[in-house]
Amino acid sequence: MVSRQVRKLVAVAAAATLLAACNANDPGNTGASSAAEAAQGGTLRILSEGQTVNYDPAKSSSLPITSLGFVHRRLTGWVNAEGEQAAVAPDLGDTGKASDGGKTWTFTLKEGLKFGDGSPIRSHDVKWGVERTFAPAFSGGLGYHKQLLVGGGDYRGPFEGERLASIETPDDRTIVFRLTRPYGDWPWITSTPAFAPVPEGKGAEPDYGEHPVASGPYQLAEYQRGVRARLVRNPHWDRASDQIRGGLPDEVQFQLGQEASVVSQRLVADSGEDRQAFGSSFASPAQLAQLQGNASAKQRLVTSKTGALAYLALNTEKLTDPKVRQAFQYAVDKTSYQIASAGAAQLAGDTATTLITQGIAGREQFDLYPAQPAGEPEKAKRLLAEAGFPDGLKDLDFVVPKSNDYPAKAQALQAALAKAGIAVNIRVLDTDAYTAETSQAANPTYDLTLSSWQPDFPSANANIQPLFASSEIGGGGYNLSRYRNPEVDALIEAAQSEVDPVAANRRWVELDKKILADSPVVPLIYTRNSFLRGSEVANFYIADFPAYPNYLQAGIAK
Repeated sequence: MVSRQVRKLVAVAAAATLLAACNANDPGNTGASSAAEAAQGGTLRILSEGQTVNYDPAKSSSLPITSLGFVHRRLTGWVNAEGEQAAVAPDLGDTGKASDGGKTWTFTLKEGLKFGDGSPIRSHDVKWGVERTFAPAFSGGLGYHKQLLVGGGDYRGPFEGERLASIETPDDRTIVFRLTRPYGDWPWITSTPAFAPVPEGKGAEPDYGEHPVASGPYQLAEYQRGVRARLVRNPHWDRASDQIRGGLPDEVQFQLGQEASVVSQRLVADSGEDRQAFGSSFASPAQLAQLQGNASAKQRLVTSKTGALAYLALNTEKLTDPKVRQAFQYAVDKTSYQIASAGAAQLAGDTATTLITQGIAGREQFDLYPAQPAGEPEKAKRLLAEAGFPDGLKDLDFVVPKSNDYPAKAQALQAALAKAGIAVNIRVLDTDAYTAETSQAANPTYDLTLSSWQPDFPSANANIQPLFASSEIGGGGYNLSRYRNPEVDALIEAAQSEVDPVAANRRWVELDKKILADSPVVPLIYTRNSFLRGSEVANFYIADFPAYPNYLQAGIAK
């Protein structure tokens, strides 16, 4: 299982003039939190377009700093703060000790931990929680661990009495994982939802997510699909043992099924209970237009410094000549893509030249294909001529999903590619058909497609492996360029095997350069996300990674 694509930005060209007025990315607003100090108590409200909130860790891909983290702790977690790189941190346990060259990892749980029902949290409960994720009925969550644990490839979960021998629990506070190969990022993997505890023997029912047993600061008191989820305090949560969560509000309420435009209007108006609310979705340029002339709302807009990598994927099974693919690096107009993505370059995010996203430890800035942001079509034409295409390329199939204005983004690139002699036909598919063709079909017909990617954990591993390992072609994987390179596969495994993070980072940067030399994708921009909060929401910030607010630290102002 791999990361989730980020497809939230909405293109509205009319917002181009707005940015100068709202200064969304001024140093004072980019990533900034409210100046007010958060207090203990009150009700934090989260306005969501989604119909559901998933509190079953086996089915969740939630980041450690967002909704699932209110209810469930994990074996490890993330500490992220403004101006600091995200770091793996103890949560239920320590951050692990490697042995056997990185094939065995041992964690020790903290003392005195309890579930919301007052029962102790033991290593057996973490093991059971991980084992649940292998049951076919509980698929859908992040699954990095499934092929790494010895025996995981054939395991089908614990509900028929079979246990996974590669997870050992010699006592109530010790848990040992035996892996198929050395894996230096295992402490990051144990921060994914699969490593939240579930009381041993529980959670067989498919609706466990509607009545989960809590380990975090809140427990689910009320849930109505499409209406609300109400979280109240877990009396057995130990604040002293939890450096990941602030646990400040007395209640957290998700208001579900909200129209995006209505959410924006409510937050701009900033009245009544909405003063203690924030939106869970990115603010689009159309929504930002509501901020015109509203000084209060402008001050309450928080924008990430960076975010997902937006990229043009080139199907290497169709475009087989690297020189042809390199021509696309010069043919694209990244400035027009920025404007199509968010109305203005400043809000959309910086132009991208690397595969490893900004905010990831060890990342190196480089540019193998230096060109003007608007592209250099004549240079692209020369490369095509050298590759045997003096008349350019004709009738390429450019497939995109109809969601989130991808057709408009494709049209912006189509115009630029035409200047370089590359003629593309845009084919728009609904989300299911698009996913079936790009991620599941054995022999897809497309030549080009657009996507974006934010890693599930702050390691270059989560940038590179899901998008470029040959194991991620088809079968639901996200290697949309269908890039196969046995040497790169071996280098990915070698980088993953490094237990020393400094040495691993060097390997990932080498891979970044090596893959880009083959040009399976064209990096376009590192996207930015903007969120609007009510005036009484405090400690609401976006750190360098990920490009989302840290829900778990937010509270109500004094």
